[in-house]
Amino acid sequence: MHASASTALANSADTALRLRARQVIPGGLWGHLNAANLPEGYPQFFARGDGCRVVDVDGREFIDFMCSWGPIVLGHHHPAVEAAARGQAALGDTLNGPAPVLVELAELMVDMIPRADWCLFEKNGGDATTAAVTIARAGTGRRKLLVARGSYHGAVPWCSPSLAGVTAEDRAHVLHYDYNDIASLKAAVEQARGDLAAILVTAFRHDMAKALELPDPAFARRMRELCDEADAALILDDVRAGFRLHLGGSWETIGVAPDLAAYSKAIANGYPLGAITGRDRWREAATKIFTTGSFWCEAVPMAAAVATLTELKRIDGPAVMARMGQRLRDGLDRLAAKHGLSISQSGPPQMPLMLFADDAGFARGSAFCSAALKAGAYFHPKHNMFLSCAHTEADIDRALDAADEGFAAVVRMG
Repeated sequence: MHASASTALANSADTALRLRARQVIPGGLWGHLNAANLPEGYPQFFARGDGCRVVDVDGREFIDFMCSWGPIVLGHHHPAVEAAARGQAALGDTLNGPAPVLVELAELMVDMIPRADWCLFEKNGGDATTAAVTIARAGTGRRKLLVARGSYHGAVPWCSPSLAGVTAEDRAHVLHYDYNDIASLKAAVEQARGDLAAILVTAFRHDMAKALELPDPAFARRMRELCDEADAALILDDVRAGFRLHLGGSWETIGVAPDLAAYSKAIANGYPLGAITGRDRWREAATKIFTTGSFWCEAVPMAAAVATLTELKRIDGPAVMARMGQRLRDGLDRLAAKHGLSISQSGPPQMPLMLFADDAGFARGSAFCSAALKAGAYFHPKHNMFLSCAHTEADIDRALDAADEGFAAVVRMG
């Protein structure tokens, strides 16, 4: 068993559940939620969440800076969202067709997002990015797709970070450029040789285990120009950042308009939903492709999304998260200096990443996180974290007390 399930959790409810899971689930759990990839002491199973706090099955409470890896934007168990979900559940969820809330949500998103003339709904981010690519190919009659090296766009063969079970044919028409590198972008467009369907780009560079990188406006503008010249689609993958940086779409912050945009994570505060928004140029193509799923018109997540987006607009959620994220960032800088440690912090304040200098194997980051976890704060050593609107100044200050313990543990490593 991995160290994270060893001494710190011996004879615990979490360990017992892991042992049972391994008998009936390959590897005990799939994908990024597998706690075997986390530092020592991190739980796999959770009992509940409330506001910005989560409680594991052994009763340990943590201030949460992963927010379910992004979906929790207002806070766990937000009363307005839960009330909307319960109200719709009393009427029906998965029916023979959608409930009226489908139209209400689509109207809300088109009104909220300046670059949206229409929208479609799915269940998760991989659905949304895949459908957006399919729409671009249908609308251009071309095949080539440009993606940035190292970017994550979903757990499906054309873009999965794992090559297990993936064939060369799955990626035959995928070409690569380097994020924020105009020369490499132009070279990739040239390589497409008139067969360019779309350029896909994340809201900012959030590759795992690397410093986060905000988009260079000049790079984004050149991408827009190259798509216009080729009559190709500029697709913004806003799955991870959407509704945390700007309610109108993350690239509204730099004034560059995508043709299609993919959303999920924060759209419904934890209820399963994805979405694509698009311009009228791509409306007909969206009607021609066949994309569907038995649960894609579930009404409860859509009601939750209406409540989530309405509340984010009411309180200016991105600004709330930015303030609390900056408070966290400033505090971490102050504590690192106090302990004589060198750290780097990157990304927007709402989605921060902290890395230690000279920590290629993330031993320091793991020691920091394990000690901070014991003191009550749930951080991550190499993935961008997430703020929610439920984080208060008192929560941030309490988490910084835990971070102080984390930095002290790193100093003890020598």
